[in-house]
Amino acid sequence: MTTYTPPSSATPPAAPGGTRSDAPPAAVPELPSPRTAGAGDPSGTPGTPPVAAASRLEVSGALLALLRDTATAPHQDPQLEALTLAVSADLPVLLWGEPGIGKTAALTQLATTLDLPLTTVIASVHEPSDFSGLPVLGDDPATGGVPMAPPDWAVRLVRAGRGLLFLDELSTAPPAVQAALLRLVLERRVGALALPPGVRIVAAANPRSSAADGWELSPPLANRFVHLTWTHDPDVVVRGLGGTWPRAVLPALDGDVLPEAVAFARRAVCGLLGARPALVHQLPSTEARRGGAWPSPRSWDMALCLTAFATAAGVSRDVLSLLVRGTVGDGPGLELLSYLDRMDLPDPEDLLADPAHTELPERGDLRQAALDAVVAAVRAHPGRERWDAAWTLLARAASTGAPDLLVVPATTLATLRRDDWEVPESIEQLAGAVAVSRRADRAKARAFTMTGPGR
Repeated sequence: MTTYTPPSSATPPAAPGGTRSDAPPAAVPELPSPRTAGAGDPSGTPGTPPVAAASRLEVSGALLALLRDTATAPHQDPQLEALTLAVSADLPVLLWGEPGIGKTAALTQLATTLDLPLTTVIASVHEPSDFSGLPVLGDDPATGGVPMAPPDWAVRLVRAGRGLLFLDELSTAPPAVQAALLRLVLERRVGALALPPGVRIVAAANPRSSAADGWELSPPLANRFVHLTWTHDPDVVVRGLGGTWPRAVLPALDGDVLPEAVAFARRAVCGLLGARPALVHQLPSTEARRGGAWPSPRSWDMALCLTAFATAAGVSRDVLSLLVRGTVGDGPGLELLSYLDRMDLPDPEDLLADPAHTELPERGDLRQAALDAVVAAVRAHPGRERWDAAWTLLARAASTGAPDLLVVPATTLATLRRDDWEVPESIEQLAGAVAVSRRADRAKARAFTMTGPGR
């Protein structure tokens, strides 16, 4: 078999066409097993040297670089806005999503946008001591104790003074590792080392049904996170595969409204919990729900913080909904959102003071809540003038809105009448509307009884 011998540096190789090239010869790397031209190289031809493997990899690298050369552009994405707002508020975030949904890519892009070095720690392949610290014996442990040395990734974060710590595959971490993560997530401490304030913590997890040997999150660990469900938008994916992915943008907080935003958030959360004290702490009964968002004093404090940030940033209601439901759960979160709506309602005492001229909300549910508040105010402090004013207000509501909203408040207000109170004329204006609404409800009930559900 004839072997290939590289040309010497003294004799330049022949150029195509039989002429010699004045260019210096290219360095040919040593091949582990020399081959005959054209024999084992499908790209070679008889009489020409084989293409070096290194040069092929360079071409492959150039193609990969072109594939990875993508752009970013601003895009209205509620879940991305919620993530950036929670990171701005310095709260630990946990992204829940199926495998391959883009959680890691979103975190990488977020770190680039925030100009933060990204440190990825796969929680499932670490031991508890990797988070609680490794014991190191000193000269005299009896007097100096045994210090807990932090791992190298924690040291790098402290030296940098800032960074994005990404705890991946959290749902595949065994309970012992989850217990070791408690102090890291809440107190930002790894062994004896405290992470600097410039470090943000974001985790990712797959649902147990799709995780590799997955575990449910322990309630203490789950209650330390803002839980965001990460889903994909087909339009965003198509646009990204075409070369343009959405860009995470930090929320712009209005510095002039910061005190008002904090006061608004405190008034909302404290007002709701004052009226619904059972919501302060509700440990779910099932293991799966305990591994998600649920209300506790700690998670309500996070909800208050996020409400203040969302108010100062002026984000949409969809973003605020994702954040509060991700901290205290769907039920309590929706109650907080409903309470926030009611905070914009007019004061019932103002409505009773001038029932003929004050404005009622246009939206049906808010109008219903305003009328119910007026009736509750009359019940709390009954009086003939207040009772008459409430009927005047209900008459105005009947002439400017749906009559079915008046059935409950009108019925309740009628029960508050005392024997020496004359029936006001405004009741006559309501009688027809309430009667029609009641007849419609009865007809609907009869139709449902005759047809039955699903028929």
